[in-house]
Amino acid sequence: MRILVVGSGGREHALCWKIAASPLCDKLYCAPGNAGIAAEAECVPIGVDDIAGLVAFAREKAIDFAVVGPEAPLVAGLADAFEAAGIATFGPSAKAAELEGSKGFMKDIAAKYQVPTAAYRRFRDPAAAKAFAATLGLPVVIKADGLAAGKGVVIAQTREEADSAIDAMMLDRQFGDAGAELVVEEFLVGEELSFFALCDGTQAIPLASAQDHKQVGDGDTGPNTGGMGAYSPAPVATPEIERRIMDEIVLPTVAGMAAEGRPFKGVLFAGIMVTKDGPKLIEFNVRFGDPECEVLMLRLKSDLVPALMAARDGALKNFDLRWFEDAALCVVMAAKGYPGKPESGTVIGRLDEAAKLKDVAVFHAGTKLNEAGAVIAAGGRVLAVAATGKDVAMAQAQAYRAVDAIDWPGGFCRRDIGWRAIARQR
Repeated sequence: MRILVVGSGGREHALCWKIAASPLCDKLYCAPGNAGIAAEAECVPIGVDDIAGLVAFAREKAIDFAVVGPEAPLVAGLADAFEAAGIATFGPSAKAAELEGSKGFMKDIAAKYQVPTAAYRRFRDPAAAKAFAATLGLPVVIKADGLAAGKGVVIAQTREEADSAIDAMMLDRQFGDAGAELVVEEFLVGEELSFFALCDGTQAIPLASAQDHKQVGDGDTGPNTGGMGAYSPAPVATPEIERRIMDEIVLPTVAGMAAEGRPFKGVLFAGIMVTKDGPKLIEFNVRFGDPECEVLMLRLKSDLVPALMAARDGALKNFDLRWFEDAALCVVMAAKGYPGKPESGTVIGRLDEAAKLKDVAVFHAGTKLNEAGAVIAAGGRVLAVAATGKDVAMAQAQAYRAVDAIDWPGGFCRRDIGWRAIARQR
């Protein structure tokens, strides 16, 4: 098969790495890709938002199967455009991708189909949003309705903080049109979990559990980011919790979306809070998480390509996936200044030495080659340094060994990825 992966981050590098290993894959392209992906796939300089350009390229190269990585092109209808051109595609339609494209829509679906989630209301008027926020306990959660690159959520600790977040999103348009409407919701207390399920429109099968680290600093301090590291499996995801997530959250949503005439095909990524009353839905994403995808691909024993095809073809009913028992952990190395204004263009050395370490994979997220052929930083989150081990502590030790082998004075990382799981091990 001739396969095209769309995207340029660590998630897409992990997908390309896994897809390239499939005996079904004869030729792999990635648009636009990055310096690391170039080792697995032929990178083509077409942006993820250039739907016409991507479709024209897929037609020209007789692509058999397309895999769309990021959320923005899915919300914009890239999967629909590929399918209309006769190109089989892994990823939801624009109508189904609204589960991530609109947080208000997602909450309304959850409410309609009795999916447990936080109490909420949707607002287009700042004064009304502030009045409702004042009726909820503290902290209170303020969310921009639309896509905001993982940064459109504020957990306000005080009334003043809630009011200023509402003003920043609705009046100052901090996130552009994404903040024209807000969701204000109660704060859920518990332990967060990333849960993934492949869906084919009517059926769903669970993938391995994972947990990520959103805040920029050690000890979960500082501002939220797109994710500073992840590990799998997550000890909080007991067999009972996983069963409840499937029965109470994933399957009702898949059935509900089918009933709404928006059948969901692709990977459903549920952000879950495991509360004292059981799992509750924080939000849905309609693609693999990043950096969770990196640890999932390391642990997946099965060939990924038939699984993605079965989801697209509506053929998951008797499908089974096998996983390595070893744990996987990845550490995100970010450019100094992230999540504010990251420093770009700094040279990264000794990547090959790090990748040669036992049980290590170095995934590129925001990299490119300079004129001298050196790898340089070209984004906020730049590398995802991943490793496997018998347990999370061993995977962590090996991942940080690889981090320390990389020569990049312009980068930084958290030093405590996996701390919750390791605390449980002790």
